[in-house]
Amino acid sequence: MKKAAHIIGSIARTLLALTFLFSGFVKAVDPLGTVYKIEDYLKAFGGIFAEWLPWAGAAAVCLISVEMLLGVCMLLNVRTNWTAWLSLLFYLVMTPLTLWIALTNPVTDCGCFGDAVVLTNWQTFWKNIVLLTLVIVLLCTKRHIPQLFVGWMEIIIALCGLGIAGGIMAYSYTHLPPIDFRPYKVGNNIVELMEIPDDAEPDVYEITLIYEKDGVQQEFTPENYPKGDSTWTFVDQKSVLVKKGYEAPIHDFEILTMEYEDLTDAILGFDEPVTFITMYDLNKTDRTQLNKVRRLYEQCKERGEECFLLTGSGEDEIYAFAAEMGWTDQQAEEAFCTIDPVTLKTIVRANPGMFVLQNAVVKEKHNLRQMEIE
Repeated sequence: MKKAAHIIGSIARTLLALTFLFSGFVKAVDPLGTVYKIEDYLKAFGGIFAEWLPWAGAAAVCLISVEMLLGVCMLLNVRTNWTAWLSLLFYLVMTPLTLWIALTNPVTDCGCFGDAVVLTNWQTFWKNIVLLTLVIVLLCTKRHIPQLFVGWMEIIIALCGLGIAGGIMAYSYTHLPPIDFRPYKVGNNIVELMEIPDDAEPDVYEITLIYEKDGVQQEFTPENYPKGDSTWTFVDQKSVLVKKGYEAPIHDFEILTMEYEDLTDAILGFDEPVTFITMYDLNKTDRTQLNKVRRLYEQCKERGEECFLLTGSGEDEIYAFAAEMGWTDQQAEEAFCTIDPVTLKTIVRANPGMFVLQNAVVKEKHNLRQMEIE
């Protein structure tokens, strides 16, 4: 009996450890992605939660650190009693929360495994049910699992776990994610990833037609509405998405000039390299990098290369930012283009950052902080 409990408990512990480590690692290599996801949740919840937006970064660091710490300690069987109870607390919070998210659908992607594995909200909830069950199994069998380390070794292992998490996050934040799970990673062809197969499944909508007769409104389907009956008056039509169809990996890449001219097709078809300096929100752009932004743009122009500054900010912010760099409004209009800020945050996890396209292929990406520009 003890042997069986030891085996079952060890299996539960190992599965939980690997889940925590994987979840923490894929978030740690893309800490800004985790911050953006937490911000999405806070905005979706609204109310008092929206006031917590400045704390999204701290929340991301804490979440990643806890997952990595639990994963390391659980894998090496350090303080199994503590890690088991902390894991129970973790999933007693996350499971009801993900149930509510699945029911209300405030965001479509849970973000629990970053961009490495995208789960629906219901898949996330059932995943947490399974993991909560494993935690309960571990709590029931932990006394049959011998400790491998004691004393100072436990503290050293725990500190190493936190150190690894912190090191990965620091490198990924100051540079770029060392592993890119997003569709805009280096080597990808944007045009190919924008294509929709001929046999792709379309979105399915439930359409309701509302007609009125003698002051009474009634709902109909497109199959049974009173076509040709003049005694009924059309009032409204409702469309509800009941099944999401195929969505291309890249579906929101559109570059516009400040005059709203669409340059997307021209840029994607350009044979020569095109450099983009990205700043998804000019109000949040690191001002210590202004000289690099200006010099990189000027150097590209001196070499006769195309270069654009991409932002999701509005016209007033663009002119104000250009003035900080010593540019006129005309220079700003020549240099800046606009694109959806979410797209920019997806392309490059830096503000400012840069990437290069050639024949629609992503050739390189950099965090401007780490670039040496004369």
